Amino acid sequence: MTLVVFAVLLWAIGFGVNVMLANGPARDTGAVRLTVPLIFGATVLGMWELVVRGMQVPTVILPPPSLIASSFAGNLSTLWGDFTQTILKGALSGYVIGCGAAFLTALLVDRSDYLRRGLLPLGNFMAALPIVGTAPILVMWFGFGWQSKAAVVVLMVYFPMLVNTVAGLSETSAMQRDLMRTYAATWGQSLWTLRLPAALPFIFNGLKISSTLALIGAIVAEFFGSPTQGLGFRISTSIGQLDLGMVWSAILVSALSGTAFYGLVALAERRMTFWHASFRGGR
Repeated sequence: MTLVVFAVLLWAIGFGVNVMLANGPARDTGAVRLTVPLIFGATVLGMWELVVRGMQVPTVILPPPSLIASSFAGNLSTLWGDFTQTILKGALSGYVIGCGAAFLTALLVDRSDYLRRGLLPLGNFMAALPIVGTAPILVMWFGFGWQSKAAVVVLMVYFPMLVNTVAGLSETSAMQRDLMRTYAATWGQSLWTLRLPAALPFIFNGLKISSTLALIGAIVAEFFGSPTQGLGFRISTSIGQLDLGMVWSAILVSALSGTAFYGLVALAERRMTFWHASFRGGR
């Protein structure tokens, strides 16, 4: 129980330091904005370690962070292979294909009222399909390699990206479109100079949603058939072997990859839509 008391003291110290930094004169600086979440994360990890060891929680229920770190460091080559198989081959390729196809389809939908009325309602139906039902079918169609995982990702990201892009292309007002017509602008010129810039916040919203769906889709699809590599494969086999350190290591790789992927998309959004009110109001 002594370790549990230390955990409470650690929380109190971390909480006090964060409150002091958050309310201090330098609270709006970049250093403080970065330090506060780092202190919070370190405090949570420290409490996790102390509570698990102090209460002697079995590792099959919840391993301490030190065990996860040790397993992570000892299996870097294996985890790198899993990362390549799941993230770079399955998730990233499916993300690029699905989002690219959705963007091109949105341009067609924007020009065709028939497609707008027929395809978008189908998107709501497809988005409601459970991945646990579609993933085994796609694995049977495309095999056990990364291609079947990419197909699952395409199916998951296509319609969220399509709906957001179509909504973004409709964001401009009738007066703005009429003004472009008075300048004798073609559809392509109007798209490039007016409608596409206005649609960028919606497009990036679809890209951010799809970034998380892609990772989930690729990992879950590996539970239904995979070669001897992949984060989903590693999690399922390690659970069967009661190797919880490896399970949490694979989860850690997934979390770090998803966070980095989402962060890159958010950074690109901030660079390309700096003019938007959501960013101008934050400065």
